[in-house]
Amino acid sequence: MKLASGDSPEGHSKVSLMPQSFIDLRSDTVTQPTPAMREAMMAAELGDDMMGEDPTVNQLEARMAEMFGMEAAVFACSGTQSNQMGVWSHCTAGDEMLMEQTSHVGNYEAGAPAVLSGVSVRTIPGDSGRLDLEHLEGALREADEHFSPTRLLSLENSTNIGGGRTYPLDQLERVGAWAHEHGWKVHLDGARLFNACVVRGYTPADVGRCVDSISVCFSKGLGCPMGSMLLGSAETIHRARRARKLFGGALRQAGIVAGAALYAVDHHIERLAEDHALARLFAKEISAVDGISIDLESVETNLVFFELAPLCGTAHNLQDRLYEQGVRLYALGSQRLRACTHLNLERDDVLRAVNIITDMVSHLSGDVDGAVHNRYP
Repeated sequence: MKLASGDSPEGHSKVSLMPQSFIDLRSDTVTQPTPAMREAMMAAELGDDMMGEDPTVNQLEARMAEMFGMEAAVFACSGTQSNQMGVWSHCTAGDEMLMEQTSHVGNYEAGAPAVLSGVSVRTIPGDSGRLDLEHLEGALREADEHFSPTRLLSLENSTNIGGGRTYPLDQLERVGAWAHEHGWKVHLDGARLFNACVVRGYTPADVGRCVDSISVCFSKGLGCPMGSMLLGSAETIHRARRARKLFGGALRQAGIVAGAALYAVDHHIERLAEDHALARLFAKEISAVDGISIDLESVETNLVFFELAPLCGTAHNLQDRLYEQGVRLYALGSQRLRACTHLNLERDDVLRAVNIITDMVSHLSGDVDGAVHNRYP
C-alpha cells in the first residue's frame, strides 16, 4: 500500500489507499480523504440538519454563501442532486432549459429535469462545452404555443466532456447579462468550479455575480467522500430545501461530511494547481506516443482528453487492455479517452501510467500492422 508522503505546508497529507500497482485515472471522484480530513470529520459537531440544528452544516452553508457572494446555501448529497434542486427551484413543469450539447446536466443525470421537474432540455453546440452570444442568439424562439417557454440557461464551468475547459470571466458576465435581459434565470453547474477559479484567477464571488444559482462539488478535486452545495438567493434556496426533501435528500447528522468539506475549503483549493500540473505532464508525455493525438493547448485543468488512431483499435479496447495492466481511465466514444488527475496521484504514478500506455499503444499498433500485412501479402 502507498502511504502518506508527508504533510504539506497547508497541513494535509497526500495519501493513496490504492495498491501500488494500481493507477486510477478515471475520475477525481475516486479520491480518498486524507488523514487530516478524517480527523476533521470525526471532530465535527453534529445535530439534525433537517431541523436546522447541525452546527457544522450551518457553518459550511454560511461560509460558502459568503465566499460566493450569495444570500443562502443548502448542503446536498451529490452534484446531480444540487443541480436538480436548482432546476426545480427556477422552473415549473412544461418549461424548457437550454444548455450546451455536452453538458453533464443534460447527458449524465438520468433525464432528471424531465423526471423530477417536468422540464424539457434543449441542447445547442458550443465551443468545448462553453456557450457565448453567437451560440445563444440563434437559439432564441418567439413566444408560440408550440414551444416550451425557455426559463433557464444552464452553464458548466469547468466543462467536463466538453474538454475540461474554463470560462473567461468576461464571457460569463456577457452570457449571464444576455440571459437576464431575455428574462431567463442562469444556473451554473460548477462541479469543478474551484479548478476554474485556480486556473483563471477569479474568485467564487466573481462568478456568483454572473448567475442566479451555482452547484459546487466537494467530492471531486477537493477530495471529500461526498457532498455538494447549491447557492443562490434566499428565495431560491428556500425552494431548493423543499426540492431536497421531495427528492429524498433530507439529511440528519450531516456534520460528519460537512466537516470534511470545511477542511477541504481551507486546505485543498489552492493545491488543485498540483493536479493541473500533473495533467499537463501526462498530456505532454503521451503527445509523443505514435497513435495518440492531443491538443496540448486545451489542457487547462485536471482533465485530459486524447484520441487514439483507428489503426491502434478502439478506445474501449485500449481501456480494457490498460485495465489488465493496472491503469484505469475512461473511453468516451470510439476513439476518445479521458484521464483525470487528482489528490491521490503523484508524479511517479503519472509517469508509470504513461509508460504503460506507451507500451500498450505500440503493441496494439503492431497487432494491427501485422494483421494488415497478413491479409495483403
